[in-house]
Amino acid sequence: MEEIKVTWQGPFAWPKYDSGIIASFDAVPTEINGVYLWTVEYCDGFLIYASGITRRSFHKRFREHTKHFLTGIYTIFDIPAMQQGIRKEIWHGFWMKKRTPEKQKDYERRRDEITVAAKEQLSTFRVFVAEVDPAPRILERLESAIMNELYMAHSPISDIPDRGMSLAPRWPNEPVIIVRNIMSVKLYGLPEYLSI
Repeated sequence: MEEIKVTWQGPFAWPKYDSGIIASFDAVPTEINGVYLWTVEYCDGFLIYASGITRRSFHKRFREHTKHFLTGIYTIFDIPAMQQGIRKEIWHGFWMKKRTPEKQKDYERRRDEITVAAKEQLSTFRVFVAEVDPAPRILERLESAIMNELYMAHSPISDIPDRGMSLAPRWPNEPVIIVRNIMSVKLYGLPEYLSI
């Protein structure tokens, strides 16, 4: 059975929202790609909100994510609540829902409030990145395994992530790969070993 090591670098601040308290995201090599985690500080570690993948550089992908947060596409949270392990939405984004005229009007009416909350969220998120072989299916399988671990975890770990992500776990005809996660800090819900 193949085993691969995944070394998680971070925490980093969201690009362009560096609070100056921790290392800037810009310290991450510009051109690497792979898997990333969006987290918030929680107890003696970090609570994971989402995992994602990119075959392009992290910087290019995060520019897209920033735009989605600042234009109402992604869900925006009450960050102090999230840091206590409570999922409390300020705005449920357009991402998974049809953009009805009523929802669009609500967004337009609340745009300033939502934008302020989105900027707070981005300035508070702590990002972890791992350079992973972008071979077909490795990134997708790892992202899926991480999210499924979070969904199956106890509360509050399982309360924070979004449900309904488009995930691509291991297909029955694919050989099992064991991933050893190497972390310098506690990432709640991410085990040392994952089967992908």
